[in-house]
Amino acid sequence: MTFRLSRFTKKILSVPLIGSLLLFISACEMQTSSVGTGQLINLEEPIPVALLVPKTSRNASSVAISLENATRLAISQLDTAQIDLKVYDTYGSSKIAANQAKLAVKEGAKIIIGPLFGDAANEAGIAVSGKNVNVLSFSNNPTVAGGNLFILGKTFENTAERLIKFAASKGKRRAVIIYPDTVEGRLGRAALDAATKKSNIRIVATQSFSFTQESVVNSVPLVRAAAKIYDADLLLLTSNSAGALPLLAQLLPEAGLNPKKIQYAGLARWDIPAQNINLPGLQGGWFAVPETARYEVFSDHYFAEYREKPHPLAGLAFDAISAVGALAQSGYANAVTTKALTRKSGFSGVDGIFRFTAAGTNQRGLAIAQISDSQVNIIDDAPQSFNRSGM
Repeated sequence: MTFRLSRFTKKILSVPLIGSLLLFISACEMQTSSVGTGQLINLEEPIPVALLVPKTSRNASSVAISLENATRLAISQLDTAQIDLKVYDTYGSSKIAANQAKLAVKEGAKIIIGPLFGDAANEAGIAVSGKNVNVLSFSNNPTVAGGNLFILGKTFENTAERLIKFAASKGKRRAVIIYPDTVEGRLGRAALDAATKKSNIRIVATQSFSFTQESVVNSVPLVRAAAKIYDADLLLLTSNSAGALPLLAQLLPEAGLNPKKIQYAGLARWDIPAQNINLPGLQGGWFAVPETARYEVFSDHYFAEYREKPHPLAGLAFDAISAVGALAQSGYANAVTTKALTRKSGFSGVDGIFRFTAAGTNQRGLAIAQISDSQVNIIDDAPQSFNRSGM
């Protein structure tokens, strides 16, 4: 797979150290009052941080290893801040995650990074809510966020807003959504619907399908009819490669929805796995991606240290340490409290800029990619600061 980067993103490739990816919060932004939830830290000692990952889970142990490796790599790249990391195995269990969170706090943790899964994150957050400890989970489920629980995972809402804003800037006005009738599919549809309400784009039709090949096939003529009736100029897909995306990419163009006449766009990463970019139906299509240049720097450093490529979620672990480390280096005792974590200027991690919201979700600066001639081109750069992102 080949990425063609814009002129701006090429400049970032010269970043020599992964530690340079940290964005430090200026002292004038920090306050020592009204901290919200979270512990105060002793600036004279390393910050006790707990990492909760499913190290012995049958289905997620490899992810857990990559998350832990990325966490340790990020810690090694910090400048003046010191972190005392302890790793706790959740075994892929929500109940164990809650117990491990309690144990971590009992053993002195001032902030918890993880768990991986949404239900485990929810249980862990609840378990230590009475202890006034914040949790930075790897989950991307916004329904579990809030209170002392923040999510690091990339959300449908964030991706949808970026994609719709870009589509509107290109003159798109009438969209059809096609989505699987699953929890994930419905969340994606809702995110797109909410995003269009903030733009000039109108959702003229939606079409769901059951998670079967027959249902996908039967939905295609309905999508074609809706696009023709309403003269749609934008076709929004929520499916990923593990779902119906490859089949839709074949059937929709065959049914007469020419990608050269109606713009295809998707919530999922269309370049994963790499062979997707060869699908005729995805040529010219748009999707949102993190800042690829920064991630490549991280990936190269990770490979140099561990002799393997990081899991795609490993960047979230680095981002968590980016936030904690940057705030700790600001020199304030409230560095891991809600007041500090939700700073408007945010942070910079391996996937670009990000910030936590008061609701416990996150916003990320994303780029817009387009598939052309079986290559991925960045056609609209990710913002480099929230001051200029319009977010």
